[in-house]
Amino acid sequence: MLIRPEVPSDHAAIRTLNLEAFAYHPFSHQTEHLVVEALRKAGALTLSLVAEDQGQVVGHIAFSPALVDGRDVGWFTLGPVAVTPARQRQGIGSRLVREGLAALRELGANGCLLVGDPCYYERFGFRHSPALRVEDVPPEVFLVLPFTETVPQGVATHHPAFFVTA
Repeated sequence: MLIRPEVPSDHAAIRTLNLEAFAYHPFSHQTEHLVVEALRKAGALTLSLVAEDQGQVVGHIAFSPALVDGRDVGWFTLGPVAVTPARQRQGIGSRLVREGLAALRELGANGCLLVGDPCYYERFGFRHSPALRVEDVPPEVFLVLPFTETVPQGVATHHPAFFVTA
């Protein structure tokens, strides 16, 4: 399997992948495909990787800038991450996360944040931090991974693309 940056010919496959992966997800509004497209359109996909197996896109992960108290502090939002349903639980998502975080570090990022299942993301080093929060998100599902010694203090905000509805 190859993990590589997305190219324009991947866009349709990424859309389908996100639609299928989140179709029955209990905490999804089924807008992940719209989020990725809005991030792309806004030029806010800092890092967008696909997992390709035998010429087919079977996984995708996106990273976009996050702000803390309205300021760019070199932190990024991880999400969404998706794997085609038939290939879930085979390590594809984990590999995308690991390689994505490594690439983000190479870009000089100070840290990464996300809203997600702690049982899944803690294996990559993500933790809850009382220093940083997101409004209207339960703190137990807001996780951070600093790449430096400090976690910024304040309110984190994701790119406006995360709030698209149609």
